[in-house]
Amino acid sequence: MGSLFPDLQACQRRITVDEYHRMIEAGILGADEHVQLISGTLVALAPQGSLHAQVIQRLNRRLMRAVGDDVIVRRQFPLTLVDSEPEPDLTLVRADEVRSQEHHPRTALLVIEVAGESLDLDRQSKAALYARAAIAEYWIVNLSDSTVEVHREPDPTTGLYRAKAIVRGGETLSAASMPGLSLDPAELFS
Repeated sequence: MGSLFPDLQACQRRITVDEYHRMIEAGILGADEHVQLISGTLVALAPQGSLHAQVIQRLNRRLMRAVGDDVIVRRQFPLTLVDSEPEPDLTLVRADEVRSQEHHPRTALLVIEVAGESLDLDRQSKAALYARAAIAEYWIVNLSDSTVEVHREPDPTTGLYRAKAIVRGGETLSAASMPGLSLDPAELFS
């Protein structure tokens, strides 16, 4: 027997960032719901596990030490893009991008996602939206492999990053966007 909706994706209605904000304001989406707007689609995310939270804490501490007054470290706050409003685990944003009381930052120097169950989402959908938004540098901290996947040189037209590398424990991870920031990925997992 055939499916009632053979191509369910073709029947879906995408929502805009403004509609997403109105849903939050109207209480349709609660503050403690784990959803993000990714490419016009509401995506439910699993709650964080202990390792996920610990890695975010360790990275946050390192980032806070490395930045000056002109860069802000944002931890799990929205980043408003054309058709998306992800809440990356960490972002480095220029201080002038954060000053607006009207909207969230619309770009970042560095976006970091810590990925366990969300690895496919982070590698595909989120990488594409960050590249389309011309985010210069995107890191995926891969919890299952204890590595950091570094994406640089975004192509906004194709939604792809031209340069990709995997940094393992014992190697040096450096941020192109923050010359003073470097670490050994093993520090994140110990």
